[in-house]
Amino acid sequence: EVQLQASGGGLVQAGGSLRLSCAASGFTFDDYAIGWFRQAPGKEREGVSCISRSDGSTYYADSVKGRFTISSDNAKNTVYLQMNSLKPEDTAVYYCAADGFFELRVGTPLYWGQGTQVTVSS
Repeated sequence: EVQLQASGGGLVQAGGSLRLSCAASGFTFDDYAIGWFRQAPGKEREGVSCISRSDGSTYYADSVKGRFTISSDNAKNTVYLQMNSLKPEDTAVYYCAADGFFELRVGTPLYWGQGTQVTVSS
């Protein structure tokens, strides 16, 4: 079965860093893209970043470009989201998801993991 496990969230001061991890299992890793979404209280879910395992293509929301970096470790079947220069507006529950790169880009992935809370204090 397809299973995704997100971890790495926590409380950090503005300007600090966190690294989120998404461990995937139950499917051929290279056949899927992995992405990160976030949802803050009272706001719509938004796409943050995704990476295609087929060709290495990446996507970043404009709000996180230059601050966040997505990467993958195929040996560990894990995707990471390095978040630097964090801002209070980055506070949200972060979810990882898996599907084709197209599905992730348009925000309709089929498989979702549980969320991990990221809180940035001001």
